[in-house]
Amino acid sequence: MEVPRLSHISSPTSPCEDMIKNLSLEAIQLCDRDGNKSQDSGIAEMEELPVPHNIRICNITCDSFKILWDMDSKSKDRITHYFIDLNKKENKNSNKFKHKDVPTKLVAKAVPLPMTVRGHWFLSPRTEYTVAVQTASKQVDGDYVVSEWSEIVEFCTADYSKVHLTQLLEKAEVIAGRMLKFSVFYRNQHKEYFDYIREHHGNIMQPSVKDNSGSHGSPISGKLEGIFFSCNTEFNTGKPPQDSPYGRYKVEIPAEKLFNPNSNLYFGDFYCMYTAYHYVILVIAPEGSPGDEFCKQRLPQLDIRDNKFLTCIEEDGVLVFRHAQDVILEVIYTDPVDLCLGKVAEISGHQLMSLSTANAKKDPSCKTCNISVGR
Repeated sequence: MEVPRLSHISSPTSPCEDMIKNLSLEAIQLCDRDGNKSQDSGIAEMEELPVPHNIRICNITCDSFKILWDMDSKSKDRITHYFIDLNKKENKNSNKFKHKDVPTKLVAKAVPLPMTVRGHWFLSPRTEYTVAVQTASKQVDGDYVVSEWSEIVEFCTADYSKVHLTQLLEKAEVIAGRMLKFSVFYRNQHKEYFDYIREHHGNIMQPSVKDNSGSHGSPISGKLEGIFFSCNTEFNTGKPPQDSPYGRYKVEIPAEKLFNPNSNLYFGDFYCMYTAYHYVILVIAPEGSPGDEFCKQRLPQLDIRDNKFLTCIEEDGVLVFRHAQDVILEVIYTDPVDLCLGKVAEISGHQLMSLSTANAKKDPSCKTCNISVGR
């Protein structure tokens, strides 16, 4: 059952301040997790109210969860509200000079458990939280009698679901632009990378786990294994750009070797890095491969012949490939790739490290590429 009239209380300048009903902001802020109350706060302690225990979290999504607990039946009928103290779990590696996240205090009318807590303004995807609960009884004068705080429990929110990724997909389609022909997928790296592949892997590039670039809630970050390729071309030449963010050497693989009717195509992410241009992550997986099975469960699948980003269409008996002009495509291929399928050569342009997207963080304020379920 979803909570009726759930209010968010964090600071006097909270954007959700107008949602607060029948609760003293000062009172909540003066009540800490240890059960200590200010004598002037208007919240009094009354031991008869049961203390929640055996807290359980279930049905976790990227921006919601259900919570339930046990409590003694004594004075249970006097409970009118629940107070929930929700905080991001401290990261030991976080910057100690950075301002801490403001703790989130929630108040809800007492409803049958489990209770749904939902709100993208205080819940982010793939984030660890701590939560504690308090029971309360509202008095005729507007003050509250409260129990002691429960034990503190921890949980982690989920990744974006297919529903959320479809919302991102639809936003990306708006700016994808017209389709341009291309003929090769390419991968830029340092000379040492290609030497290592030849000497230690028999010319076979092996998939590796995707980094944490892009949306924080992306289900492929840190989980999907693949090999990163590009396919964008220069508008005036129709060929891959000669500059590179990743190294002075480039392998070019004919497009049909990686992308053909035996491939499945998936939408993975849409993001920007505080810049005017946007990135779309696509995944190409050979049908029936482990990567294909991973993506089927988590990502929206695209029709390889009809989508706004990357197409493979047979025309006059020949496969013709096109990519979107107005977004930068990052293509992840989920199987090993033999260097012998293409050719490796040094680029003639510059190495532009500033354009690298390795572990790049998404701009959470961009209206073009964000959805209302965290970042």
